[in-house]
Amino acid sequence: MAKYLPLDSKDFNPFCDAMGLRFTKIKKGFSRCIIDVNKKLYNPHKVVHGAVMYTMADTGMGGALYTCLKKNELCATIEVKINYFKAIREGVICCDTKVINKGKRIAVMESEIKNDEKIVAKATGTYSIFEVKIKTNE
Repeated sequence: MAKYLPLDSKDFNPFCDAMGLRFTKIKKGFSRCIIDVNKKLYNPHKVVHGAVMYTMADTGMGGALYTCLKKNELCATIEVKINYFKAIREGVICCDTKVINKGKRIAVMESEIKNDEKIVAKATGTYSIFEVKIKTNE
């Protein structure tokens, strides 16, 4: 099994660091990431941009799947579908993700995104699983 993501590691994912996204829980087949709402995340309508929630789902899905991968495996997004239910202006956004099915080469995940305990979006994603060559210093 791959090593779990470094929860407090800066520069592991610079894009998410810039947004303020952080993992608060990771266990086999599950991840939780959160972000504190601030005005830098707003769209022109002064609500959180949909891309913020999409990024949370996509990143959360990768985080959940990495806990199920072998040491020499990586994953990449094939597709993510997201439904938005409610606009967000303040508070904390929490994304819980679970692995629904993991095959040898394809995995499917599901994310539920909440703002202060109210569901504001749901997403499903399909990911490719592939092997990488591990370099050794022989």
